[in-house]
Amino acid sequence: MELQDPKMNGDLPAGAVGYRQEHEGFLPSHNPAPGRKPTEFMDFEGKTSFGMSVFNLSNAIMGSGILGLAYAMAHTGVLFFLALLVCIALLSSYSIHLLLTCAGVVDFLAPNLTPGFLDHNLFLPVPLPPTGIRAYEQLGQRALGPAGKVVVAMVICLHNVGAMSSYLFIIKSELPLVIGTLLNMEPERGWFLNGNLLIIMVSVLIILPLALMRHLGYLGYTSGLSLTCMLFFLISVIYKKFHISCGVGHNETAAESKSPLVLPSQGLNRSCEAQMFTVDSQMFYTVPIMAFAFVCHPEVLPIYTELCRPSKHRMQAVANVSIGAMFCMYALTATFGYLTFYSSVEAEMLHMYSQKDLLILCVRLAVLLAVTLTVPVVLFPIRRALQQLLFPSKAFSWLRHVAIAVILLILVNVLVIYVPTIRDIFGVIGSTSAPSLIFILPSVFYLRIVPSEVEPLSSLPKIQLLYC
Repeated sequence: MELQDPKMNGDLPAGAVGYRQEHEGFLPSHNPAPGRKPTEFMDFEGKTSFGMSVFNLSNAIMGSGILGLAYAMAHTGVLFFLALLVCIALLSSYSIHLLLTCAGVVDFLAPNLTPGFLDHNLFLPVPLPPTGIRAYEQLGQRALGPAGKVVVAMVICLHNVGAMSSYLFIIKSELPLVIGTLLNMEPERGWFLNGNLLIIMVSVLIILPLALMRHLGYLGYTSGLSLTCMLFFLISVIYKKFHISCGVGHNETAAESKSPLVLPSQGLNRSCEAQMFTVDSQMFYTVPIMAFAFVCHPEVLPIYTELCRPSKHRMQAVANVSIGAMFCMYALTATFGYLTFYSSVEAEMLHMYSQKDLLILCVRLAVLLAVTLTVPVVLFPIRRALQQLLFPSKAFSWLRHVAIAVILLILVNVLVIYVPTIRDIFGVIGSTSAPSLIFILPSVFYLRIVPSEVEPLSSLPKIQLLYC
């Protein structure tokens, strides 16, 4: 909506002015020194490149959910699944647009000034120091007050603890199989094949040192390596589709099966034909799994903070590239995984492949490396949420920084040891915190934060949000 220039005898609300000038930057309240660039409100220290930001956000999107998408397709059908995946990807991108819009509006609103307080010489809000809101929790406080900040922090903690649990659950279930295969031993033969002990060792030796880094941008290289591992996983799933017969049962390859046309003993589709639309009792797990697979919203504003030459348009481009790339990976992985095992596919697809296959062994190692390197990225928003909630006015402290990371890893390890299946994690988190972070909270923020002078309740964007 185009805003008219303010008249000499009237005040334009601060929020409307700030919203309009999001791409223009504030005019300085005094003339800058000759030869010096005017200080703009959006100037803050960001050093992470566009590519590294894409790696970090893509890594935040992609995770253990990719292993359950073939299972989701088996219980919805190919076309229905792809339609749902497109809808969730578009909604995820749109909700990031809402978050960035809200953050841009709040940046221009002085928290200690009344909405009508303007510099009447320039007809602009008095500029604040360039500290803008770059935290999901602060948006919650701006929109809903202190209670909103608490709710947002709790939702972020719940979701990311669930995500970390799902990653460590994969380590718990897959790492003993990998080590046992390499040593040609049964999983219960040695203490070093105990999954519970292994996740503790991985947490202490690998995850904790990475989680102690102060800035998220430093994890860009590990995020790139993690994405490369998952790309290898995708290529292997596609390759195996053409080397495993339709009727191969659980944990067998075509080479191991003496009767390659034997139909699976269990499953909805015994004819090895792809179903375009399917409705069954397990369908209730599918949408949560897909929603869980696209949640990255707690990481959006921290990545925005560290982005080089930050702007709403540039960060939205980072989000669109990341979501588009992950959509392609998800769609291909789910389709070829489903077309390999059809309705017999499990919630964790890796369990369907042979433990003795060398390629699958490499895939397991790649997935283990990918999820291990993703855990520190997911831990950052939880720590920030707790700091915003418990220590909002405290300066950075290494002791607090380390203590929160250690406590979180201990909590997640305890949860993983007692969680029975990864499907329970997908179902609980995907049906509670994931919809809140993708759909509900960004919409509430937009309705509450964007000034009515810019977007009245009768405008199309707000009407769409009210009825969604």
